[in-house]
Amino acid sequence: MGFEMDWSTLFAISDLSDTPWWQYMLGGAGITLALTFSAGLLALVVGTLVGIIRTVPNRALNFIGEAWVELFRNVPLLVQLFLWFFVVPEFIPPLKAWMISTDPLYGEFFCAWIGLGLFTSVRVAENVKSGIKTIPRGQLFAAYALGLSTPQAYRYVLLPLAFRITLPPLNSEAMNLMKNTATSLTIGLADLTLRSHEMGEMTFQFFVAFCFATVVYIIISLVINRSMTTLEKAVAIPGLIRR
Repeated sequence: MGFEMDWSTLFAISDLSDTPWWQYMLGGAGITLALTFSAGLLALVVGTLVGIIRTVPNRALNFIGEAWVELFRNVPLLVQLFLWFFVVPEFIPPLKAWMISTDPLYGEFFCAWIGLGLFTSVRVAENVKSGIKTIPRGQLFAAYALGLSTPQAYRYVLLPLAFRITLPPLNSEAMNLMKNTATSLTIGLADLTLRSHEMGEMTFQFFVAFCFATVVYIIISLVINRSMTTLEKAVAIPGLIRR
């Protein structure tokens, strides 16, 4: 029996909603985007803090930063998602009660957000640390000479330079984060990948469903890449990074 691809299936009404399959899948793409940007923001905030404490002249803070990196870097992302979704709520009764009482989508999204955000924060921390280490020590000494404290030196001198230096690798991390959101289907989050799988199961048109998902993922990736590249060019430090 031959395999037939029926592209018109995308325009048929979904058995899971009152909308066509393509629209149902684009709804999943919206969840993918929301998860990407929210987890990216969490990763940026946490990763920046961890990157900073790994470079300050304080051994206790350095140890905390190193421990954070080793913990989240050496545990697979899939295992971390399972821990946040199945294990952590058992030790936090209010969180478990909220996840049971609310729409499952919110609990799944929250766990995926925490898992992806903290997992990616390690990579952001590495980039921030490398960016700070790249800056000549004279910049820090000049800040001290002007009477700035260490927090002020980081805020006004080191971090603005470090972020402009690390934008290229952060571009790659943003795209990796978007692609890693596909793992959230393992805890039931109805993102683009899960909805593509649902379409395939309901219509037996797996090829059509995942081809459509592939095109959507490519478009999202290109938008993220071009946006980050434009920002990178806009804030590039003349003479510091060769193009």
